[in-house]
Amino acid sequence: MSDDRKYRIRGYQDSGDRDRPTRGSAPPHEKKEGPRGRGLGSPTATVFRCNSCGEKRILTEDIPPDATCTKCGADLHTCNNCSHFDTSFRWECRQAEHLPARIAKKRDRNDCTQFTPKATQEFAREAEKPKPNDARSAFDALFK
Repeated sequence: MSDDRKYRIRGYQDSGDRDRPTRGSAPPHEKKEGPRGRGLGSPTATVFRCNSCGEKRILTEDIPPDATCTKCGADLHTCNNCSHFDTSFRWECRQAEHLPARIAKKRDRNDCTQFTPKATQEFAREAEKPKPNDARSAFDALFK
């Protein structure tokens, strides 16, 4: 290549010089073994959240038909809190063939025998670090 070119971008009017290493000549990076992705391997908890306010409740047993939310007082044994609730199905329930009749109000308490609480997996919080009281100790905590 001569230096009298106007543009010195690699590939522009190359004369065929292939002595420089190309980008793909390095060996590929080794892939790490084990789980990858967001949260894989971290502690999780199975929880149930109130559909009205989002209050978290640990799922240890079935929810009785007369259960109410401790935060907002809403009924918990409702269609909106059921894992079978789906508006695209007949009677808005995936288990509609087992129901004797349609439940009209999905936010009201009902005695449906197909009720299964809508459980979600959430990341469990680890122990929080104590927060320093003054600015100086906060600054010192950064560089320990």
